[in-house]
Amino acid sequence: MKKQQYKRQYRELSEETKSKISKSLKGRQLSTSHRKAIADSLKSYWSTVKSKYEV
Repeated sequence: MKKQQYKRQYRELSEETKSKISKSLKGRQLSTSHRKAIADSLKSYWSTVKSKYEV
């Protein structure tokens, strides 16, 4: 059986989803260089995802 691939279609998330993500990430410690690498990667990713309200 194939594993389904899910890709976000819009930038917006529900408040419940944001809360779950926030709760799961609390207390996690990362190095400065790792945080910068993650930030750069996310900026690149989000530049390719359109806003729900863009037509």
